Amino acid sequence: MSELGSVPAGPGSVAPAPYEGVWRFTAPALDSSVPQSRHAVRDLLNRQRVPAPDALVHGLLLIVSELVTNAVRHAALLSPEIGVEVAISADWVRVSVEDQHPYRPKALEAEDDETGGRGLLLVKSITVEAGGVCDVQHTASGGKVIWASLPLQAPRAAPAAPAG
Repeated sequence: MSELGSVPAGPGSVAPAPYEGVWRFTAPALDSSVPQSRHAVRDLLNRQRVPAPDALVHGLLLIVSELVTNAVRHAALLSPEIGVEVAISADWVRVSVEDQHPYRPKALEAEDDETGGRGLLLVKSITVEAGGVCDVQHTASGGKVIWASLPLQAPRAAPAAPAG
């Protein structure tokens, strides 16, 4: 894996929190890249001291595992290398995985007797539960980026209706 480092803030921008930035790395489209990517993201979050609750970190790491697994399983033929990006702001963290395969996957309900096929459904569920968003976008090179953005703070519960 090769890490490219963070991208500095532009001139005239408000000083970012110490943990803010964008980090990118590439990995071969191999099974071994799944745990390596998950560990790289976990280590980054720890190193940057991102103020994220444990549940959020676990969800992000599961999302990274699922997205990298999908890229390895379904895109390796056309994309021998994948890109992983982590973008952290004061309020949210976004993880994305890019590959060069043009197919835009959809989260499908898997049959109960199938052992796979639930990865994107799991990513959507984790994202929605955390109050975030996820999507798939095509890249200029003809591939795709699948991303999930989660708020660093848990979504606030709606106020209870007055008793009446």
